[in-house]
Amino acid sequence: MKWKSFLIGVAVGVAGGYAVKELASNKMPISPEKALNDAKNWFKQQGPINGSWIHMEPEQYEKNKLKYKVYKGGITKSEEGNNVQYEFVADAMTGTIIDVYQLT
Repeated sequence: MKWKSFLIGVAVGVAGGYAVKELASNKMPISPEKALNDAKNWFKQQGPINGSWIHMEPEQYEKNKLKYKVYKGGITKSEEGNNVQYEFVADAMTGTIIDVYQLT
């Protein structure tokens, strides 16, 4: 009986480990809060920011014939006494900023 219980425990452990490995290999998007925080830190390197926002749901985005799942957000900065707004596109898997453009 002891060997049978031991082998069942080993089998359950191996199956559980495999399941965890499979789940970990399927990349999950980072949280939108983390993507926004990463973007804010990047923008702060160029000076202080006044405000920020981000869409909470990832969406599809294509740049240079490459498709990404992204978060879109925005930053307001004070530049030469004027508020300037920027929109950014951040990769939802890594938080890397893919695109930034100034809104007019």
